[in-house]
Amino acid sequence: MLRTVRDYLELDRSFHNLVIVELFVQIINVTFITVLPLYMKAEHFSDAQYAHFTSYRYLGMLALALFLGMYIKGRKILPMFYIAAIGVPLFSFLILIGVHFHSTGLLLISHLLWGTAYTFIQIPILPYIIRNAPKHQQTLAITLNFATWSIASIVGSLVIAVFNGINQTVFSEQNLLFAISLMGFTGVYFVMRINKKEQVPLISEKRSNLKEYDWKIITKALVPTSIIAIGAGFTIPFMSLFFSNVHKMSTSVFSFLNFTTAVVVTIVAIYIPKIKNRFGYQKAVTRTQLMAIFCLIIMATTQYYNMYSFSVFIAALFYLLRQPLMNAAVPMTSEITMKYVGERNREMVSGLTSAIWSGSAYFSAIGFGILRHLDVEYVNIFWITAAMYLLGVFWYSLLIKDYHKKETSGMIVH
Repeated sequence: MLRTVRDYLELDRSFHNLVIVELFVQIINVTFITVLPLYMKAEHFSDAQYAHFTSYRYLGMLALALFLGMYIKGRKILPMFYIAAIGVPLFSFLILIGVHFHSTGLLLISHLLWGTAYTFIQIPILPYIIRNAPKHQQTLAITLNFATWSIASIVGSLVIAVFNGINQTVFSEQNLLFAISLMGFTGVYFVMRINKKEQVPLISEKRSNLKEYDWKIITKALVPTSIIAIGAGFTIPFMSLFFSNVHKMSTSVFSFLNFTTAVVVTIVAIYIPKIKNRFGYQKAVTRTQLMAIFCLIIMATTQYYNMYSFSVFIAALFYLLRQPLMNAAVPMTSEITMKYVGERNREMVSGLTSAIWSGSAYFSAIGFGILRHLDVEYVNIFWITAAMYLLGVFWYSLLIKDYHKKETSGMIVH
């Protein structure tokens, strides 16, 4: 354990500062995903209305993703982190003001702008790591980057669980979200501490020349991401509503569950490089995701017997197990995708990946809102996610086989 932690500490300090920047952004992201739907529910917004407004957040990401993927090719990435560090907390404030005053226009605009600001760290960060991290530290840097989500969940969930549990009036969902948004501006300080020297690869053609990219390879690499993203869009943003509406779980209790889950996710994330080295991509990715799908199904089907008090404990247990299993595969699939598509396609793939997740989340949020408006049960919606995940895992298995085949033949060089 100590040796593994030491490996992460030996990363260049710039990557530590970069991860801290993303951490502040992700704390806002995590807490808004967890608490905003509950705050809006308390303000008498319906599930369908929350899904509608949330969809504009993903529309903002989608609108900018492809352009930004092409723009960063051959350009410095560091200035874009300032936009995210300032924009995400700023537009979070506007979202909360929109909820308080029930302003539809402000909610739509602030969600849209929140999504565009978030894109300025979501898309460039992986190409930045691939460009600047030594090859022997790339897996560590990528894993630490993805671990920020779980670390943010630990911090955000603990703050909400403790303070909301102490006094639900003083530390209401609204007040906590305002405080966390304000804290988010601290990320600007850590952007300033990132090393200003940056490796910027030269480009031989125009960034807008789409013929320069290997579209057959890009398409093949992004199919499993697309499938899983569509399924995830029906589940991830609405998990707190599932526990609140199906199992009557309070904000503080769900936040404590998220805290516990995030601790487990972080511990597992630390060992991802060792898991990859021991089992290889094929076993490590497919087995963890298949187990995660099983846990999702068990969790969702507790709605069938939610009249019994023990159902909430089963749902919480399998939610706790699902999160680290599903998250364990993400750094590995991201790394293998970047290696599979090659240097000339990486920025485009990063942009398209963000576009896929944002677009899928946008349409899935609309779909979720329609299904809930039609009173479709959560368990049936989650079945859609499970089916999409299974198909995505199968495609990842095929992609990994093709990757190893090309690596052996010398078509992929590290």
